[in-house]
Amino acid sequence: MISFKQLPIEAKAAVAAGVVFFSMMLSRSYLAEKLDFRMRRWLLRLQMALFANTLMLMGSLHVWRSTITTFTRSSAASSFCFMLWKIAVFMFLALAHSSFFTLLFLVAEEPYFFSLAAYTCLGAYIILIFFLFTLGSVEQAYKFLAGRGAKAGTGNKNRTALKPVLAVLLTVVLTVVGLLNASQPPTVNSVEIPVHKLPSTINNLKVVLLSDIHLGPTVGKTKLAMIVRMVKALKPDITVIVGDLTDAEAKIIRPAVEPLGELDSPLGTYFVTGNHEYYTSDVSNWFELLKSFNIQPLHNENVKIVSPKSTSDWFCLAGVDDIEADVLHYSGHGMDLKKALRGCSSEHAIVLLAHQPIAAKWALQERPDINLILSGHTHGGQIFPLNAGAYLLNPFFVGLYKVGQNTFVYVSPGTMYYGIPMRLGSRAEITEIILRS
Repeated sequence: MISFKQLPIEAKAAVAAGVVFFSMMLSRSYLAEKLDFRMRRWLLRLQMALFANTLMLMGSLHVWRSTITTFTRSSAASSFCFMLWKIAVFMFLALAHSSFFTLLFLVAEEPYFFSLAAYTCLGAYIILIFFLFTLGSVEQAYKFLAGRGAKAGTGNKNRTALKPVLAVLLTVVLTVVGLLNASQPPTVNSVEIPVHKLPSTINNLKVVLLSDIHLGPTVGKTKLAMIVRMVKALKPDITVIVGDLTDAEAKIIRPAVEPLGELDSPLGTYFVTGNHEYYTSDVSNWFELLKSFNIQPLHNENVKIVSPKSTSDWFCLAGVDDIEADVLHYSGHGMDLKKALRGCSSEHAIVLLAHQPIAAKWALQERPDINLILSGHTHGGQIFPLNAGAYLLNPFFVGLYKVGQNTFVYVSPGTMYYGIPMRLGSRAEITEIILRS
């Protein structure tokens, strides 16, 4: 029987990741009610950081072997330039691994440079791993098809050296493109959506949809103030924020949230939780902070949006807690559609705010009379190659979907980004939704 010491380091990392994951599930199930609030918050974040790092360790070993070990027997291995390259690769990997710990120590009104650098390296790390794996797979397929799997001539050595060089070059180019794309203001996307049973007196009602701003290590007050200015310029009747506004505790990042107080939509500004609000373990304080800015959380509840022209004309705007609250056993929270739609009958139009597209799917299975659901969560994949995973894991990916005869689902690609200050294959968006009767 092979002992743990005899396992290769990749296998040890996999075992460590499994242990951390098991401890996460154990603490969620059995320790959530026994630990005090602050300890539970720190334990959850620490476990998530450790889990991510143990998984990344396997990829980092592959990166080191591909970009350093491959060249140690070459004539350039003893050169000063190669020593600098080794230091650069080591620093790159160290920064990528440290990104997950910035949530514990480096969150303020504006992002720290270290956090921006660390999360940029994390984005580049994901891209580099993808290209190393893809080019390696292509190389193996070529060897198999060419019948040279057992031979290692000069041509093979050249191809082996070319693979990491090409992967690094592609990573650098896409990283720069992704940074430039994410640094641009969100695009304003105007969408007209017919809403069944919407009163004619509310025709052309303008709803501005925000999602996934992720105030935290890499998004601060300056970017939020820009978003608020753009929203005010659109002059919406209603503004809705469908989750993942923040990655930090309310007390720590309060100064960064102040621009939200300038939102002045005449029919109100509304908010529902996303999964990241529950990762902060500070939802109650966030609710109180948002209320102080005249933003109303819809905590499995609804409001009647009454026509300014006729008090007898209205539609139901409802919001549900994010489904992650159930997974985390977050006390007093969890998706409760029946409670959220209490008093919302099919005689009136129903608009539901639900952060995750999977929650939108579940809601329609339970209440097919919902006319419009506004979601976020997917970020449109945010960066290549994560786009494919986000597409496969969500029943609605991004944009407008028609479900059945009288129901639509709109999924925002996000107004900012999570952590990694990059976007590849997606674009940040402020959505201007015109409701048509």
